[in-house]
Parts: sequence; structure tokens; C-alpha cells
Amino acid sequence: MISDLTGLSVFLAVAETRSFRVAAERLGVTRSAVSQSLRRLEDRLGMALVQRTTRSVSLTEAGAAFFERVAPSIRELTQAMQTASDQPERPSGRLRLAVSSIAESFISGPLIASFAAAHPAVEIDVTVTDAEFDIVAEGFDAGVRLGEVLEQDMIAVPVSGDQRQIVVAAPGYLERHGTPTHPRELAAHRCIGWRPAPDVAPYRWEFTEEGRDFDVAVKPQVTTNDMGLMLRTALAGGGLTFGMEETFRPYLRRGELVALLEDYGPPFPGFFLYFPERRNMAPKLRALVDHVRQHRTGGAAG
Repeated sequence: MISDLTGLSVFLAVAETRSFRVAAERLGVTRSAVSQSLRRLEDRLGMALVQRTTRSVSLTEAGAAFFERVAPSIRELTQAMQTASDQPERPSGRLRLAVSSIAESFISGPLIASFAAAHPAVEIDVTVTDAEFDIVAEGFDAGVRLGEVLEQDMIAVPVSGDQRQIVVAAPGYLERHGTPTHPRELAAHRCIGWRPAPDVAPYRWEFTEEGRDFDVAVKPQVTTNDMGLMLRTALAGGGLTFGMEETFRPYLRRGELVALLEDYGPPFPGFFLYFPERRNMAPKLRALVDHVRQHRTGGAAG
């Protein structure tokens, strides 16, 4: 019975990731162990579940049908076993989080540091990513994203207040190149843009005027997927850049950056910790939810 459950868990990981290597990393075992467990399951069932080549892994027709039948039950059983293994009084275990690179209120340090201090038995594994994917299928316990992009079936807990996006530049740049007074003037400036991946067009800068939303397709001279590089380049006088006000706030206070076009950037719902609804939430995730709520009200240390 135990070996069957192990084989099913391995099959589920392979089916979701389409990779023996990634499945092995998710499960914390060797690629050889994944291959052997899957082979034993196929022998037990008397049918091939997976087609393997040197370059790819895919499900057979029988494997796809089997996956559709067993996946929901295995996920629920895995969650139940994880919940049962966690100490109810002392949250423990590995807590995997997928966090947006612009969620400054979450990744700036104090929230994570104070949570780690309060729960030393929890291992916090944070992946900073702007890719869109199913956190459940990828094995994450929760994620942090802007509220406007969350799926409706997710439970969402506020991590920040309302946000807004603004254009910023270093005073030296503005002295040399002038200050834009309307978003349409951005095309005449050197811009530092963002895109999530090399094969994706640069993000269009979004604004609102008299209740009407519009965007500007700036032509960045510098484009990157790293907000830190955008910030450092702007601080060095490399051009205008665009992002969350809370990311720039320390530099605005010190006068190292100047906020521009603020009248065209109204507030919108901020960042949320999100996770799927579960009948039995793992103590480690419950502890994080409680900590986020406490931190938002100013009660957490750090």
C-alpha cells in the first residue's frame, strides 16, 4: 500500500512537470528513484503511463486518463498527510512561496525576518518570479501577487495597502533632459523598461486621465526583468523608469529620485498572499497567514 502511494505521488509529479529531473527536485529524491518508482507502478497496473525520449516526457493516452482520475485524490491525500505530520502547536516543515518581484512590502525583509524568528521550525523557501503559473501544480504552498491578477477561486489575504505606479527619474537626468508634464511626452525621453521574459514585449506604462485608462508603449533604451537594475540605472541618471511607488519611496524621501506624472497614477488594490481553499490548512501556512495579518496591523516585530 505504501509503495503504491509513493508510486502515485511520483507519477503525479512527473505528469505535472513533464520532467523526471524537476519531479525529482520537487520530491527531494534522485532521478533514478523517480524512474524506478514509476516503472514499478506501471508494472503493477500493467500499462505504460509515460512516454520517455531523450528530450521530452509525455503521458500516454492511458496515462492521461489515469492522471485525470487520480490527481484530485492524491493531492487531497498528500495535503492531509502533510497536515497530520505537522505539529499543531509548533508549525514546522518547508513553506514554499512564489512571490512577485515587485511585492516590496513582502520581500523587503522585515516581514520574512520576523516570521522566521517567530517560527524557527519552519523552513521558508521563497521563489521570486513574475511568471504566471498554477502554484498548486508547481508545488507551492502560497503566492504573493497583485490582487487584480489573482484567480477567483483563491483565498486572498492583504499584504499591503493600495498601490500605485509612478514614473521616476534622478534630478540630474531631469536637469539635462527636462521634465515631462504628460505621458505622451515620454516618447521623447530615455526610458528604462521592464519585461518578464526575453520573448515578451516590454511592459506598457499605464495611466489614467479623467477616468479613462490608457497606456503608453515607450521604447526603452534599457530593458530588463530585474527591478533592482531598473532602480540602480535610474539612480545613476540613466533615464525615466516606471514602477510601484513603495519601491521608490525611500529614494524619493532622500531626494535621490523625483516622482513624475503623479496625477495620472490613481491607486489600485495592492498585494495579497493567496492560496487555494483547503479543508485542513497546514499549521505552517496558517502561521504565515496570521503573521501577515499581525504585521499589517503593526503588531509584528521587525
